Amino acid sequence: MKVNIDESWKKILQPEFEKGYFKELIPFIKKEYATHRCYPRGKDIFSAFDHCPFDQVKVVIIGQDPYHGPGQANGLCFSVHDNISHPPSLINIFKELNSDIGKPLSQSGDLSVWAKQGVLLLNATLTVRAHRAGSHQGKGWEQFTDAVIESISSQKENVVFLLWGGFAKKKGRKIDAQKHHILSSGHPSPLSANRGYWFGNKHFSKTNDYLNSIGRTTINW
Repeated sequence: MKVNIDESWKKILQPEFEKGYFKELIPFIKKEYATHRCYPRGKDIFSAFDHCPFDQVKVVIIGQDPYHGPGQANGLCFSVHDNISHPPSLINIFKELNSDIGKPLSQSGDLSVWAKQGVLLLNATLTVRAHRAGSHQGKGWEQFTDAVIESISSQKENVVFLLWGGFAKKKGRKIDAQKHHILSSGHPSPLSANRGYWFGNKHFSKTNDYLNSIGRTTINW
């Protein structure tokens, strides 16, 4: 099956594209996009991979669904297009960045600048119907993104995985903790953050401390 995705990832993931679940997923997604408003735009579905080739992956952040509001989702977890109001989780991410490393609160919610430095911003489900959170869950995307995580875990070493919230931690069971550096905390959503499970995790400085310790270029958050 031909899938329009970065060539480095195509080599890694081609076996997944030939599996039954993926061959069933694609017509479902095509029908959803043809009959309903869905996000992100079709050309952005695999944007996380296109912005961060396999050989450049140093950090992985795992999200859940794309944002389901108008103009928000851009194919990178927690990220939104420029000139779009920052969703609550993204606001809390920027607040922790400010507290952790002193970075001023960003006017842009587009996190592609992270992706281009080797941060894979991976949602567990890559598409969603407008205004219906979770509407494309259980259709095959989760199996596909599990395969992505397993491929990184098995074929790379010393990748930093940031697991924010219970859903990401569950996905993180696919990671070989002996080969990689795993940081876990609560989710940046207000429900979790306001209960004390997010703020103060210092994941951004801890990530750079680890990358520096193994001689890799740090991330300019």
